[in-house]
Amino acid sequence: MKKEKRIVLMGAPASGKGTWSKVITEKYALEHLSTGDLLRKVREEDTELGRKVRDYMDRGALVPDDIVIGMVDDLLTRGEAADGFVFDGFPRTLAQAEALDIILERHGKSLDLVIDLDVDEKILIDRIVYRRVCSDCGQPYNLKTAAMRPKVEGICDYCNGRLIQRSDDTEETFMKRLKEYHDQADPLLDYYQKQGKRVSFSISELTDETRREMFELIEEKLS
Repeated sequence: MKKEKRIVLMGAPASGKGTWSKVITEKYALEHLSTGDLLRKVREEDTELGRKVRDYMDRGALVPDDIVIGMVDDLLTRGEAADGFVFDGFPRTLAQAEALDIILERHGKSLDLVIDLDVDEKILIDRIVYRRVCSDCGQPYNLKTAAMRPKVEGICDYCNGRLIQRSDDTEETFMKRLKEYHDQADPLLDYYQKQGKRVSFSISELTDETRREMFELIEEKLS
């Protein structure tokens, strides 16, 4: 199995990209690259790029492709993920995917694998509609998942804060987000399918068994 691994993790909202990214990066000692985290980090920098990102984020607007691509290019050029990475939340558009290929090629590298987390729509809806978060510390819970229920109804296990439901955690809002995701992601998945890099991983929850299956998939594809 090759040592360096450059992986993109794709999946609908609430599919578990962040959780699985952490599982994979810890197993293989890779860098977890979340564009959300990168944007928040750059936003705090007193640079021209930081000021541009801050302006878009403060207005609640999407940061344009060219800025996101430039940010990723800068990160990879600095060699912060020289031993491999898992991208979570990037690329989001076909333009970003094409740009990532060009950036990696310039560094004599290429993307190895695109894992599409395939989760049943009903499970995704339940994860959103039954999601609760602590109003104080932000700890997430889910009222329908035994392992994620609070010990005391409505109270955070860690800080005793009040659990709330976010205003946009409704089925109607989620279905709009899901449609937006597929509008953007489907062309991306086709792009990677044609490159022979896309694999689908059907998953309902993270267990020891599904963790083992994920590692077997990665090792089979990157051996």
